[in-house]
Amino acid sequence: MTFAIQTPSLSYPTIGDVIADDGYIVGPPLGTIVTAVDPSYGSGEFIYLAGAANTLRGSVVVYNADDFSTTLAAADAIGPIATAMAATVADTTGWYQIQGKGVAKVLTGFADNANCYLTGTAGSIDDTDVAGDYIKGMKGASAIDTPATGLAEVEMSRPFVNDGLDN
Repeated sequence: MTFAIQTPSLSYPTIGDVIADDGYIVGPPLGTIVTAVDPSYGSGEFIYLAGAANTLRGSVVVYNADDFSTTLAAADAIGPIATAMAATVADTTGWYQIQGKGVAKVLTGFADNANCYLTGTAGSIDDTDVAGDYIKGMKGASAIDTPATGLAEVEMSRPFVNDGLDN
């Protein structure tokens, strides 16, 4: 995937860049949302967020709109969902996808056109129905590519979870 920001700013890193918090390089303000286009995946929206430990490309995160921090999504999480565009670990910032077609880390056996659910594996989703962990606004768009990479294509429309009793 090579998403290009439609209205770039000189201070904005490209989609997929990770900015270390070193006091010298400064990205856009946390919470900034941009539209970017990829020749294969089409148009998508991306939000600039702070990273969390163990985040890899495709990791599914829950983010906090108060301070734009992230945590790897896991069972019973509550809040807006995004997928990491790079290994945005602790003390770094980067872009996360919230709209359009992209990729997400999934568990073995994830099927094409599947509903998406949080799992006990932090940062990964699955198609097994788990009460309260249904991700609204996210749907599988391919099966898992290979167990080695653990990625599948997903379609997103500002996904979120609310840990309700019914899906």
